[in-house]
Parts: sequence; C-alpha cells; structure tokens
Amino acid sequence: MSGKIRLATVWLDGCSGCHMSVLDTDERLIELAQKMTVVWGPYVDHKEFPPDVDVTLVEGAVSSQEDLHKIRMVRERTRTLVSLGDCAVTGNVPAMRNPFGVDAVLQRAYLENATLDAQIPRETIPMLEARVRPVHEVVQVDVYVPGCPPSAELIYSVLSALVEGKEASPRARFG
Repeated sequence: MSGKIRLATVWLDGCSGCHMSVLDTDERLIELAQKMTVVWGPYVDHKEFPPDVDVTLVEGAVSSQEDLHKIRMVRERTRTLVSLGDCAVTGNVPAMRNPFGVDAVLQRAYLENATLDAQIPRETIPMLEARVRPVHEVVQVDVYVPGCPPSAELIYSVLSALVEGKEASPRARFG
C-alpha cells in the first residue's frame, strides 16, 4: 500500500493492552498520522464500521456472538486484517475458559462468587460462544503480530511497513 491509508482498530475479547501499546508509539503516532486516517475504533465515535478500510488492527479473541458478527463484518470491509496480540493470534487468556464450558464459567462468575443478588445476567452481557477462538479460525488473517501485548516498536514497524507497501517486520508474519 502506498499513500494515505484508511486505518481502523477493533476490540474483541481482550484487555485493551494492545491498544495501549499502539498509544505507546508516542510521537511516532504523529509521523504515522501523516500517512493514514483513523476511520473507526475505540478512539473514534463512529457507530458503524465503515466500508473500504485498508488496514484493521484486531485485538482480542472471538468469544461471543457479538464478536463473531463484528469480525465477519470487519473482514468483509477490510483489505488487510491484522491479528494484533496473543489473544487475537492464539486465543490466549480469554481461551482459558474453553476446558470448562460456558455454563460452568457463568455459574462460577455469577452464582458461586456472588455475595448479593446471585443471578446470571441475560441482557447485560453478550451471548457467549461455546468456545473462544483466535481470529484466524473465524476469518482470513493477513498479518499476525504476536505479543502480550506486542511492543510499541513492533506495532510501529508493522504499521510503517504497511503504509509503505513493504513486508512487515520479521517478528510479524503474513498469513
């Protein structure tokens, strides 16, 4: 890719540490901003994911029906999809619930550990998928950026390469 790219960032099931690492690129964000426009993300107040996005950074694993819907829509509207961080790449911490199953996890969280009004919420939490999955198990991923979280240096390197139309850092890999 060359010229000014349209960039989006997405949070699925994760801790937001990867987005904090993006911010940790510090003054280099100003340099990158000259080559890209942020069109959607947790820092931009747009309600619907836009069409024709050049690069989307996806943080987190797919653990709910909401995540599943979101990542499929994002993939349809994105040229280059980047799995950012270990949750997106491997499932990492969110996937630790997989051996136990949804019912056992909800029981433990909302009934066994509750001190007041023990009940499993039905309206305030998204409907969980039976198994947490890394992004590539649901949609095609173009670039994998490992780390928990990935370093600001690695993220900067990957974004710089993508805006220049070059291959990403050796620590990142293309799918």
